[in-house]
Amino acid sequence: MNYTPEQTAGFHQHSLALIRVKEQDHVLRIRLNRPEKKNALNRTLLWELAFALHYARHHTDVWAVVLEAEGDVFCSGADLKGLMGGGLEGGSTIPAPKGEVLLAELFRNLHRPCIAQVEGDVLAGGMLLLTGCTHVIASNDIHMALPEVKRGLFPFQVLAALLEVMPARRALDWCLRGYPLDAEQAHELGLITQVCIREQIRQEVNALLESLLANSPSAIRLGLEAYARLRDEHAQERHQYLMGMLMKTMQTQDAREGIAAFKEKREPVWKGS
Repeated sequence: MNYTPEQTAGFHQHSLALIRVKEQDHVLRIRLNRPEKKNALNRTLLWELAFALHYARHHTDVWAVVLEAEGDVFCSGADLKGLMGGGLEGGSTIPAPKGEVLLAELFRNLHRPCIAQVEGDVLAGGMLLLTGCTHVIASNDIHMALPEVKRGLFPFQVLAALLEVMPARRALDWCLRGYPLDAEQAHELGLITQVCIREQIRQEVNALLESLLANSPSAIRLGLEAYARLRDEHAQERHQYLMGMLMKTMQTQDAREGIAAFKEKREPVWKGS
């Protein structure tokens, strides 16, 4: 656990730089707010998201969470450079987390219904936000892609998360080839719960919330706690291993070449090492 109940007790008194939050009628709405960087997860954004989700987990007055994003990209994955060292930006006042923040673990330990309201494209590690949610309602004009292999990398943690929501061979094929999926294709694979036109997405999210909030919050909380336990008692060790594999892959010549080729807008020349 990255934050204690005592640390999150004053959640709404903290200054937040890269997320916006609103708590009303037992619902905590979290909006990623780094659109100029396609909501890529740097240290500040990741820590603030972790702080908000721990607040929701620790405080029983929060019965459900809605995850939104500013801009035309819901999340483009990890800002690898922005995750390495440095302090918090933009005047964020949240405390530093205890231990490494693992996205999959944040959602696994939330024990609350969490709805992703997706109105922008989702790329690479941004898929961990969707797979972590209990429900995903998406606009019919969005796309998803896993471009890591085209950059000399591999979506290790994403693959682990995908295996819990879609057929294994389809998940592996997507990771190995990195092609884009449209909203309907993602819905067929189980990545999206519901697809609707952009103008109706808030109405559909609110209808789902109304249905969820009509039920016992304690029964739902304990049910989701049991579900998390059933999925994998060793999930944290698994995700730490996969993070280590990502770091190992980033040290390869292919990774350096793939990232350079992407920045230079050319085809990479692979070396296989």
